[in-house]
Formats: sequence, structure tokens, C-alpha cells
Amino acid sequence: MVLGSRLLMSRTLSLASAPATTTTTTLQEIASNHPKGIAKVVLKKGKTQLFRDGSPMVYSGAVDRIIGRPPPKTGDIVLVADGTEKPIGWGLYNSVSMFCVRLMQLEDEAARDPSCALNVDKLIETRIDAAVTLRERLGLPSANTNAYRLVNSEGDRLSGLIVDIFGDEAVVASSAAWVEKYKQQIKDCIHRINNINNVTWRPSTEILKEEGLDFSDSAFVESSNSSRMVKVVENGISYLISLEGQKTGFYADQRDNRKLISSISEGQKILDIFCYTGGFALNAACGGALSVTGVDSSLPALEIANENIVLNGLDPGRISFLRQDATEFMKNAISKGKSWDIVILDPPKLAPRRKVLQSASGMYRNLNSLAMQITRRGGLLMTCSCSGAMTQSGTFLPVLQGAAQMAEKKITVIRQAGAACDHPIDPSYPEGAYLSNILLRVL
Repeated sequence: MVLGSRLLMSRTLSLASAPATTTTTTLQEIASNHPKGIAKVVLKKGKTQLFRDGSPMVYSGAVDRIIGRPPPKTGDIVLVADGTEKPIGWGLYNSVSMFCVRLMQLEDEAARDPSCALNVDKLIETRIDAAVTLRERLGLPSANTNAYRLVNSEGDRLSGLIVDIFGDEAVVASSAAWVEKYKQQIKDCIHRINNINNVTWRPSTEILKEEGLDFSDSAFVESSNSSRMVKVVENGISYLISLEGQKTGFYADQRDNRKLISSISEGQKILDIFCYTGGFALNAACGGALSVTGVDSSLPALEIANENIVLNGLDPGRISFLRQDATEFMKNAISKGKSWDIVILDPPKLAPRRKVLQSASGMYRNLNSLAMQITRRGGLLMTCSCSGAMTQSGTFLPVLQGAAQMAEKKITVIRQAGAACDHPIDPSYPEGAYLSNILLRVL
């Protein structure tokens, strides 16, 4: 009798606690209530699954037709639909770019979080908040590192938006028309982040021209404090950064790789080719290297590198920077029979486009062949490629093997790495992977 009462009570409680039936609002329903109306981009047959699987970039070649009058303009919100015109998600349209739509949210995500559905302002806020939370979980910023990437484009589901943090400064690299359209909203979100006092906006003008933006228009000209220098710390080493330097001013992606160099440099002779402002060289010196030489052709970069020597209280007798062409320096070193225990080779992007990959491969091969010839037998070569086309092709290792044959050397791979963990990559958009860092033993 008692058991029966308990069962009855349990059943009653289950019924009482059962959730009320809810109805899910679809993107189509939300769009139908939109005051301006929403155009629909219909995909070709067989193309839908690619985007349902998460690929954020809808190429113009995947589009069958566009429904809506007047037709959407660049930066407009659009629905992306399958061949039956059923929406699979929504995104931001571009009438000029090869990326016709940058998908922002899929149908099932919109059902789970309708607050962001067809609402770019809310989506930006939500995604930037999520990026901040992720970096905090990764321990960034910290007492010994306050230079890091906050938003990594597709990896943080904000395609075309890069945000790097340098102390209390945020530097935004924009490479999509929608980012320019929502510039103020993005700035407002960043300003709300704790300890961020300034935002510098750096549009990638050449890429944005392909997005249909004309930077001769004064509307895109923004006065900035980009000539300012800021001081940051990474893994306990201090750096001066020029906000008008390459990319956003500092290569936070190499943080873990620089730390490795610091850990293996004690008592070694180090050569840092394409040293820029001295990232690898400074780590080597702080790691106890016997001597460190940095080589670069950029005078402004080397001026900062020399200031970084003073900033870290390093002995200028153990670390020095030379302004010279990298190829000429290495050829001259070979002719004089010079060699180093560890050589770092981190050239600029040699393959900005896939169509120049073949010629770039030759340049990578030649540079690495020279670098191998000035690495002492049994020494280490850390060689890098920041060209997405090279990394994604999977041919960097074969190029290095070809370089070894040219140099009449034997190489073994000790470590393969990419960008630091604050540079997440969306696996459904592998094009986001760009950095290759390979540590070789040269025999």
C-alpha cells in the first residue's frame, strides 16, 4: 500500500514537473515579421549539405537564385535556403565578393537562441563575449602575458574580423564589408571589455577592395593613433609594439614557438632570420643563449628590436640586430664558413594566393636550403610559413625535403606546430589554418 502511494506520488510529481509544450520559432517566421523584409539566397542542388555541416562561406558559384525585391545590398541580412526554399540559416550578403554570403547562424542554432536570429548587433555581442570567456579559460590575459588574439575570424565565428589585445589596447583588423558596416557596434562591444581603453581600427584595404569597398572615399578614412607605441609582456618578456607595424603590430600566433626557443637556447649560438622586432631573438637571449644575431631588412622594425634589448635589460654584447637582406646575409655566411647551433627562419607571407604557390614554393625551398647550410651539423632549424596556401596544400614538408637535397643535408622532423591556442580554427573552414612551424634537426 505504501509502495503504491509512492508510485502514485512519483507519477504525480512527474506530470507536474513535465515541461509545457513549446513551439519553436523558425527563421522563416522571424523573417516574415522583419520590418524591412529579408531576401532569400537559394543554393544549387547538392550544395546545401556543405553549409549545413558548418562551412561559413557561401561562394557565388553555390547560389542558384536570389528571391527578393529589391535585391539585397552588400551588408544586408539574408536567409540562405535549400532548393525547396526552406531556410538553413542566415548570413550577411555581398553583391561583389566571391564570398556571396558569410553564414552567421544555422536554423537549429537560431531555434536554440532566437535572441541572435537575424539580429547582427546581438550576435556580435554574444560572439565577442564568448571569445572573451574562451581566452579567460586559456589564461589570457595573465600577469606574464597581456598580448594575445581575442577574435580569430572564422575560428570565433565572426568571419572577416580579427581583434588583437595589447595590454589596454585593442587592434582590429577588418577584412569583410560587413565588419566595416558594423564598425561602431564592434567598437562598442570591445570598449566594454575590462581594462580596454583604446581601439585602433586597421582595415585590410586590398582585401576590402575585393569586397567592393572604395577606400578613396573619405567615409572610410579614420584618424587614428596608430603611430603610438605600446608596451606589452609575453611569457615574461617585454616588447614595444608599433600600432602601425605589420598586420596588427605583433605576431601573437608565434607565442608558444618563441617560448620553445627560450627553453632550448641555453649556451647556444642563435641566428634569427627575418627577425622583425626581435621576438625569437629576445626569447633566445632570455633563455641563456651564448650569442644571438637577428637579421631583417626593415629599419623601423630593427629600431624597435634594439629598444627591446634595453627594455629587457639584456647585454648588447650577447644580442645584436643587423639590417641586411636575408638571402645576401646567408650566402655571405656560407662563403665564410659560418654556422649557428639554432637558426630561426620566419619569412613574410610568400604565397598570398594559391595561384602563386608554385613560385612561392621555389622561394621557400631556396631560403631553407641556405638556412640549412648555415645550421651546424646536428643543429636545429626552426622554419616557418605564414602562407595559408602553403600550409593548406600540405606541401611544406616536401619543399623542406627538396631544400635539404639542394643543401646536401639530411633532415629529421622534431616538432610540427601552428598558431597558439588563442587562434582557434573552424574545422569546417580549414582555410583558416595558415601558420606552419617546423623544428628540424639538420645533419
